Amino acid sequence: MNTWTTLHGFPLPIRLLVVNQFGVNVGFYLLLPYLAGYLADDVGLSAAAIGLVLGVRNLSQQGLFLLGGSAADRLGARGVIIAGCALRAVGFGLFALGTALPVLLAASVLSGLAGALFNPAVRSYVAQAAADRRAEAFALFTVFASAGALLGPLLGSALLLVDFRAAALTAAALFAALTVAQAVWLPAPPATTREATVWQDWRTGLTDRRFLAFSVALAGMFALQTQLYLILPVQAEHLTGHPAAVAVLFVVSTTVTLTLQLPLTRRLRRRRNRGASITAGMAVMGAGFLLPLLRVPSPSPVLRLVPVLAAAVLLTLGVMIAQPFVLELIPAFAGPHLTGTYFGLFYLVSGVLAAGCTAAVGATVGTATGTGVPPAAWLLTAAVGTASAGAVWLLRLDRRRTATSTPTPAGVS
Repeated sequence: MNTWTTLHGFPLPIRLLVVNQFGVNVGFYLLLPYLAGYLADDVGLSAAAIGLVLGVRNLSQQGLFLLGGSAADRLGARGVIIAGCALRAVGFGLFALGTALPVLLAASVLSGLAGALFNPAVRSYVAQAAADRRAEAFALFTVFASAGALLGPLLGSALLLVDFRAAALTAAALFAALTVAQAVWLPAPPATTREATVWQDWRTGLTDRRFLAFSVALAGMFALQTQLYLILPVQAEHLTGHPAAVAVLFVVSTTVTLTLQLPLTRRLRRRRNRGASITAGMAVMGAGFLLPLLRVPSPSPVLRLVPVLAAAVLLTLGVMIAQPFVLELIPAFAGPHLTGTYFGLFYLVSGVLAAGCTAAVGATVGTATGTGVPPAAWLLTAAVGTASAGAVWLLRLDRRRTATSTPTPAGVS
């Protein structure tokens, strides 16, 4: 069964959101990879100011995930998804229209807030609309997201031949088109009423120790995924002496995802052992980071690159094994009325911890890359994957009532 057949086997809302995610990633990666260079070379900002602009965008997104998830539960996921895309269109448009620092900061805040609204809301919508096919729906989601992440930078680099503003306006126009498409065609899910307050919803999630443990355990998944943009590219360029090696990493990773994600998830889904799949995925991710410790004594840069390419493949396979079932289990913790809140809390907790882990890995690399990535970085990332796998295994996700339990909101009898 190919990707398009699988896509057409889902109802209209999921088909629309899957294609929408492709567009979201095209628009995002069309612009963001080139933003720092634009701010430095064209706008002339200092390194500190560039860090502020980029940091504000990241903080606006990571710090407000819980707010976006709660908004999806309270106001309806459809409206929050539409609002998120509209804000992203405005934010990216501001990057094209202004160069003053206040304008750039406003663009960063709006762009980050858009992600905080969109991400938990769309996953909440997919989880509710997919019913017993959640893992397969999220696998399909990943396939289209990966394709968009590959196409976006290619389109962005072509538009940069004109100038950065052309890229920013194109990204803004794409998000505006997605906003209209969802407003016209995305159905509103059944309305729900909440007796508990927002604070009570948050308290339910924050006192759900088992879910918090789950979120902490899976922070390693995000931390290791980030290394596809950090230590793996650094080592690839060091071994080959050519920046094209970095592009090879992304093409290989995306190709593996596009070809194997759906059949792999479908096969693992039949086993019904979600915890074992997540544990195995984290272990595979961690093991992959040991491969670059192997040095290939060859004058050929292609052969020297093999351990890094193998690490990227194992990282991608590990994510493919674990991620659909991670996303499938979050609604099982949340119950029917707090899905958005729990997705928001999950991304907040795991995202903050992953950022700290990534900073630690970056500290081991330092600023000098002439000798490549030091062994400490590879050992640290391998240890993160092993620790996450062990933590997930200790949670015994398939031996308790995770899939059937529904938390009772705090303060509501």
